[in-house]
Amino acid sequence: MNGIHDLGGMHGLGPIIREENEPVFHAPWEGRAFGLFAATFVFAGYTVDEFRHEIEKMGHAEYLEHSYYEHWLVAFEQVLEKRGFVTAEERAKRMAELEKGVH
Repeated sequence: MNGIHDLGGMHGLGPIIREENEPVFHAPWEGRAFGLFAATFVFAGYTVDEFRHEIEKMGHAEYLEHSYYEHWLVAFEQVLEKRGFVTAEERAKRMAELEKGVH
């Protein structure tokens, strides 16, 4: 079954445009998100399938509006909350602090 996350390689969507000399990460936070995968994978004990499933559960519009590593952040939030490492309230509080510039 194909979903919104299975668009790669489908006919009629135009060519895939590759960025010349594309960097591995476009911003420092993307590299940190990549590092979080290994750390949380071992620490929290989730599977790659579970991680991918969290990405695939995103709504179509949300999926298309987010970048590759933003998808990862959504999955981190979900698997870590499911396992009790963080609550929705804790995430909301920290996001509010970050928006205010509190580090």
